[in-house]
Amino acid sequence: MVVMRAFVRSSLFVLQFAVLGLAIAFVFTRLWPERFASAPAPSPATQPAATAPGSYRDAVDRAGPSVVSIYTQRVVAEQAYRTFTDPTLSRYNGITLGPTRKRLERSLGSGVIVREDGYVLTNHHVVAGADDILIGLWDGRITSARVIGIDQETDLAVIKIEGARLPAAHFADATALRAGDVVLAIGNPYGLSQTVTLGIVSATGRNQLSLSRYEDFIQTDAAINSGNSGGALVNAAGDLVGINTAVFGTGLGISFAIPAASARRVLEQIVEHGEVIRGWMGAEYAGAPASPAAEGSVQQRGAQIALLLPDGPADRAGLKPGDVIVEFNGQAVEDEGDLRSREAALAPATTVQVRALRVGVEFVTEVELIRRPRAPQ
Repeated sequence: MVVMRAFVRSSLFVLQFAVLGLAIAFVFTRLWPERFASAPAPSPATQPAATAPGSYRDAVDRAGPSVVSIYTQRVVAEQAYRTFTDPTLSRYNGITLGPTRKRLERSLGSGVIVREDGYVLTNHHVVAGADDILIGLWDGRITSARVIGIDQETDLAVIKIEGARLPAAHFADATALRAGDVVLAIGNPYGLSQTVTLGIVSATGRNQLSLSRYEDFIQTDAAINSGNSGGALVNAAGDLVGINTAVFGTGLGISFAIPAASARRVLEQIVEHGEVIRGWMGAEYAGAPASPAAEGSVQQRGAQIALLLPDGPADRAGLKPGDVIVEFNGQAVEDEGDLRSREAALAPATTVQVRALRVGVEFVTEVELIRRPRAPQ
């Protein structure tokens, strides 16, 4: 009994102090609530944004070895001019032609190894008319190259160097690229081989720039200079997204690249056929006319037929100049460049359904494509 009473007294003593402590804590939380408030969990809107990597060396290490420097030379014949030293003779006779002279013209550019057996993609204007082509590899070796085929309508060329198990570029997913993505341009600007510049994708699907017949350019602000043409545009993982081809102005941060998917199609056709084979409706197109609206006029989507090949596929299908094609092969037509690219992506003898407008009245017809004639070399 004595032990039991002692245990009860001790328990009551502890319980009293516990109750007193809870009471004091309750008073403190009411007098100074800010000191005992728990920190709120950060909402998704206030979460810190993902930071960019501190280095893109892994991307450069992956893509750099596939980028080559291209050096070309050709002999150019020029007609010399001769003027009379006597002022009177010069006044009455003007300038006369002198003897023809030859000079050696050199230029430089870049290229991308796209197959382990030595196929290289570059711009057509880099190798156009070249008598000799030399390739500078990533490890300093120099080798010669020969032209396999060209495609002036996209300003692309395929050249070949001898070798095996060469470091070929990895093609990126064609649908993954979006405005705002980080890209790196790797090339040979001003002869400074393996130069890397950084930027973002400013826009995709740029056309109507009058740089080539088939335009679907990637616009970027990565610095591209003389000698970068034909070089690689890669993403942050080092995968090939484009072939650098042109720059707008100087130092304006507006540069253009041919999408890697388009370049790959040209490569495959040149390797297989020696040239690019494209479908054609036998028509040339212009922008769709503006349609009247309640306030002003609105540019409508589609492509207007400007010219027809007599007795060509479009002519036989009943299409006429002035018709506006709004749908091609089940897909809406954005503009003339979009339509031109869509028909070129199909093989000759393919039958497509065309939806068009004539004086505002819609009709549907079928056209069997033929092969587009090659551009004059």
